[in-house]
Amino acid sequence: MDMMKMLGQLQESQQKIQNAKEAMKNEFLDEKSSDNLLEVKVSKAGRVKEIKIDDELLEDKEQLVDYLILTLNKALEKAQNQYDEELERVARQGMPQIPGMPF
Repeated sequence: MDMMKMLGQLQESQQKIQNAKEAMKNEFLDEKSSDNLLEVKVSKAGRVKEIKIDDELLEDKEQLVDYLILTLNKALEKAQNQYDEELERVARQGMPQIPGMPF
């Protein structure tokens, strides 16, 4: 395979990965507590966008903190997994076919 062609493919792949990272800043996941009293929205890039709290939770600060931690961690874990999967998918698409390499 022509080295210049491979270099071009790698540069194109890097650009696609960068584009995917930018796009995931505007793709969101919603996560709710098991009883639906708390809902969070996070970007696939791991940024908290929105938190909705049922008035019932406002009466118990400790419970609210527990719900926030659990629900945010769950949402951020899902976002990170989807972020990683998307970047891996984009990277694999752009990899040049090099004989002997297991891509």
